[in-house]
Amino acid sequence: MIGWKEKMQKKWQALVTLDIPEIGIRILKKCCEVEVNKKDAALSKEEIIARIYNKHALCCSAEDMIDTEVMDSAPNLKIIARFGTGCDNVDIKSATQRKIMVTNTPGALTEAVSEMTLGLFFSLARRLVEADSHVRAGKFKRSSPKSLLGTEMRGKTLGVIGAGKIGTAVARKAQGFGMDILYHDVVRNEKLEEIGGKRVTIDYLLQHSDFISIHVSLTTETTHLIGRRELGLMKKTAYLINTSRGKVVNETALVKALQRKEIAGAALDVYENEPHIAREFLTMKNLVLTPHIASATKETWNKMAMMVAEDCLTALKGKRPPHLLNSEVWKD
Repeated sequence: MIGWKEKMQKKWQALVTLDIPEIGIRILKKCCEVEVNKKDAALSKEEIIARIYNKHALCCSAEDMIDTEVMDSAPNLKIIARFGTGCDNVDIKSATQRKIMVTNTPGALTEAVSEMTLGLFFSLARRLVEADSHVRAGKFKRSSPKSLLGTEMRGKTLGVIGAGKIGTAVARKAQGFGMDILYHDVVRNEKLEEIGGKRVTIDYLLQHSDFISIHVSLTTETTHLIGRRELGLMKKTAYLINTSRGKVVNETALVKALQRKEIAGAALDVYENEPHIAREFLTMKNLVLTPHIASATKETWNKMAMMVAEDCLTALKGKRPPHLLNSEVWKD
């Protein structure tokens, strides 16, 4: 039998828009009645609005557009906890105006995303996706390895655009493979410079790097940061890797650069109009595509689930959540 104290504890209502690991759900259930989206697809905006009216906490993903209409449909909402780091899908200004706290999961993704980025480096440099298709097509005995010649990473230059935690982790790992490091960021990264990284302009980085890895947040300034002009500055032998946000790269310009072989290839984990992929991408052999899975490891997902759940409970109990983004709400 449920005691009266437990009933009192579960006065709050939480909506979780994606099927996060059970460890996070268990934490939420300590004090909340929890509704979880168990579908293998994101909820539509209309579905979120229909479910959020009586909710005090919302745990959402990158696919959920949390705007003023959604917030106005939830008069009891106290916190929006983003499962991940980027919050470009949440209208933080509107949340602040409504005294709604917004949190994310900084640092939890660093190792997973940096490891995935290195994996994409290897996939491009050694043409692993092409090689896999080659074997599956029964060409192993009939074709010379010459048709799948790749390039080595040792002695090459990595250009990191955005030298935050993930960009720094990528650079450190790449240095272990004997790569030279260039980076571009609005803020100097002394730790990266201590291991030989050189801060340069974005144009210099594009012109002199063999592998270019993007690790910036999506803002007005970074939207289409890489377009026709920037791709034109790259070496014809260079590769572009994007595991940050799709809209950072102008996909129309990238399609043309790949078709004309103005760059050697690219690897994308994120896209401009997710989940829709540019039709031209699907037939390109010099392009590696993955479905926004850079953070998708068991360890990282468990860590993020715990962070969003603990932030929610902390906020609902009237305390400042550890990963609060809009501190103005707390000051008021």
